[in-house]
Parts: sequence; structure tokens; C-alpha cells
Amino acid sequence: MPVISITDLADPRLADFAHATDVLLKNGRGPHGIYIAESALVLERALNVGHRPRAVLCLGGNVEEAVALVGDEVPVFSGPGELLADLTDYVLHRGLIASIERPALPDPAELLADSRRVVIIENVVDPTNVGAIFRSVAAIGADAVLITPHCSDPFYRRAIRVSMGTVLQVPWTRVGDWSSTRESLTASGFHVAALALAEGAVSLRDFAQSPPDRVALVLGTEGAGLTSEALDAADTIVQIPMLHGIDSLNVAVASAVAMWALA
Repeated sequence: MPVISITDLADPRLADFAHATDVLLKNGRGPHGIYIAESALVLERALNVGHRPRAVLCLGGNVEEAVALVGDEVPVFSGPGELLADLTDYVLHRGLIASIERPALPDPAELLADSRRVVIIENVVDPTNVGAIFRSVAAIGADAVLITPHCSDPFYRRAIRVSMGTVLQVPWTRVGDWSSTRESLTASGFHVAALALAEGAVSLRDFAQSPPDRVALVLGTEGAGLTSEALDAADTIVQIPMLHGIDSLNVAVASAVAMWALA
């Protein structure tokens, strides 16, 4: 398929990129929706895990790179930066974006079966934090991530960008309420460790000296922290010891510290 030069922003083939919000992309395209991958690196990671691109939009200088990645079967659209910014409502700082079909999410039991370390993200609403947590999961070494119903979507464009595409590599899925989630974790032999400031919390340093074989680390939302349901579901409440009167870290930073201790 030849590279297509953009001359008309109303071209229906550009619908995936035209002023589309993350919510619209999730709910309004394909059987499971689509997501936007920014940069050749993220696109390559998506292709490596078998995700299917629908189209690529790129600046002129990135055409050859885009074609080399997706081949002749996927349309590659190209145009000047100002025109593409008018189309998408943002500047293509990384040279290209691609619309990609979202895969179906796996069953939580499938992820738990082969995992020893999982991270549960409860109600974290900032996609930047979600992306940063996934990057730490990939870099430091947890096996899977579970997302509660009100947590920001890891496939949001900003989350994918901040994660450097690792949300496409790390196995993850959404779970239901804490009652059913706790039941699944127990059935798979997981010890639930909730990271929280709470009376009676165990120091992470002490907990990490002899951790259970299978640990599910629970991280709470910015500000409010974990819900009472999450704390009630925990086997152990764990706290990162800190100095100088500081009581907490950003949730993404705290996730990296805790995963490093438990790796």
C-alpha cells in the first residue's frame, strides 16, 4: 500500500486520529476499541506482542521508519506537522503515532496461575502514575498487574507513553470487587500486602526479609490511599520506613521501592 499524503483532514480514513479522546477510542472503534501508540519504539513493542495496527500517521521524515515497521498492508498517512496537529489536537513530538486494536483482556485466574509477584492498582486516576508503575513492573520484575474498576486505563495514550510501551508487554487485566478478587488471590495462594499508612503496619524492610512465596502488592490512589475494602482484604499492611517527618511517596515511586524490596 503506498504512503498516503494528507490533503483533506475530513478524509474518513483519518477518523482514528481526528480529535479522538481516549474514551472515544476505547468505546467507539472495533470489538474492544483501539489505542494510540506514540513513537516507533512503542509501535515496535506493540507489534512484538502481536497487536494489530490499523493505520499510522507520521511526519515526512518518519515515513521510511513507519513503513519498515508495518509493511505494505497497513496504511501510512503523512503530512506536515502543523496539519497533523490540527487533525489530532496535539504535536507529534515523536514523529509518528499508530492506531492499534485493543486485545481482549485475559481472565485474572490465567494471570495468577503463573505468577509469583503481582501488583494491584486500586483507583489510581492519573494515567502518568499508572504508566510509571507499569514501567517499574517491567524493569524491576513483577509478573502481572491487576486493575480495579475505577483505575485509569493503562491503554490511555499518556499512560502508554510514560510507560515507554511497557503496558503492552506486561500482562494485565481488570478485576471486579474486592470480595471476588480476594477469593481469586486466596485460591491461587497469594499473600496480599497492602502498602499503606496505617496503625500496626509492618516495615517493608522487615516484611522483605522473609516474604511469602507469592505476594500481591496493593497500591492505592493518590491522596486518599487505599479503600477500607482493600485494607480489609489484606493479610499484611506494609509501610515504607522514611526519615525527616515525611510520611509518604508518590504512588509510582512507592511501587518501585516496594517491588525492588520484594524482587
